[in-house]
Amino acid sequence: MDPILLIEQERELILKTYKDLHLLAEPSWKEEKTSKYIKEMLEDKGINVKSFPGHYGLVAEIPGKKQGVIALRADMDALVQEVGGMVRANHSCGHDAHSTMVLFTALTLANTKTQLTHTVRFIFQPAEEKAEGALKMMEEGALENVKFLGGIHLRPSFEVPFKKASPVIVHGSTVSIKGVIKGMQAHAARPEEGNNPLEAAALLIQAIRQIRLKDEFPYSIKITELHGGEASNLIPESARFTFDLRAETNETMEKLIKQSEHTIKKIAELTETVIDFSLEEYSPAAIKNDAAIRLAEKAIISILSEENLQPICKSPGAEDFHFYTLNKPDIAATMIGLGCDLNPGLHHPNMSFDNEALIYGTKILVKLLVEADQLQ
Repeated sequence: MDPILLIEQERELILKTYKDLHLLAEPSWKEEKTSKYIKEMLEDKGINVKSFPGHYGLVAEIPGKKQGVIALRADMDALVQEVGGMVRANHSCGHDAHSTMVLFTALTLANTKTQLTHTVRFIFQPAEEKAEGALKMMEEGALENVKFLGGIHLRPSFEVPFKKASPVIVHGSTVSIKGVIKGMQAHAARPEEGNNPLEAAALLIQAIRQIRLKDEFPYSIKITELHGGEASNLIPESARFTFDLRAETNETMEKLIKQSEHTIKKIAELTETVIDFSLEEYSPAAIKNDAAIRLAEKAIISILSEENLQPICKSPGAEDFHFYTLNKPDIAATMIGLGCDLNPGLHHPNMSFDNEALIYGTKILVKLLVEADQLQ
């Protein structure tokens, strides 16, 4: 049977699977039920699935005749956020949709006995929201012999309209600088006997805002967390802060980090405080691959038509998919941006999208693997 026709016939099951995964929403590194659900569906169709001790990532494979592997990656974790007054795991970034589409791409190939010449690998990774899952899956050998890697991500309506798709998402780089400023406690009536870390934090925020790079690519740095002081009648001993850094390229991010570190050290010296800090939640910027983008263009045109092929999708957000290409730049890789009438926006607690996108998104991924199978 034609794989595209089967996807139409499996429409109700695809939509049900998405709803099941949406309700299972689990935070990073705790995707136990999600992983079990996906693993059982794959194994029920005779697809070999490898799981790992210590986390819930999966690697599934359909063997081919030719040496080399073409692969798709999906993320499984949910964001932890406040929804209706309750903090909980919530699929507001679309990972449930991504897992559904990659899962049914695998099931479609298995059900139709579509024989590709390359081995096809499906990577279901944990902890994308913490920017740690891709690194863990690479440690597990997920990229071994891979020559092509594809991904897909739902996009807001203002980036990619409904029933359209972009062959590449150009995410920027992001990192958090998290730190603690240590001063000296004192009675609030005798502040001269202490060293107020909140005053040092105020100077640090102003100094960070003055950072200017002589760079052609966009960047930003801003305070996103500041906490200190447990009572109103004393000078606190410490203050905790987080700065969010964004840059369009990895090179710009390196400059921004270097300047930020220099600024923090100068403020510590000026205020005679101790500032301990670290870089966390780093995600690299996208590295465009022209060969992979051309394959994605062909797949999108095949399913949605040429008029519904969108140009490059630029996003100020981050995505740990790009660790794969940063660590193995010889891979032809791209992430498709899928228009789906997504509103109000990614990471909004009430994010919603038109579920019809799950159907044509799955079709695009099947066609993408067919196109990638032509790689030598």
